[in-house]
Amino acid sequence: MATKTRTDSIKTEAHRIVDSLPDGATWEDLMERLCVREAVEQGYRESEKGLGRSVEDVRESFGLDP
Repeated sequence: MATKTRTDSIKTEAHRIVDSLPDGATWEDLMERLCVREAVEQGYRESEKGLGRSVEDVRESFGLDP
């Protein structure tokens, strides 16, 4: 059996996203979900590289209580 590749997992996730859309979904709905998914993935990659910001830092930058 072949090892699961990144392409396989992308295809699987794309199918899951499409299958989760309501029957009346538009192309725009699909693109929005794909863009959100990619933004989350990018955030995970940046976090793994130590490029993220702490919750306290973000709250402070918005002038919110810690």
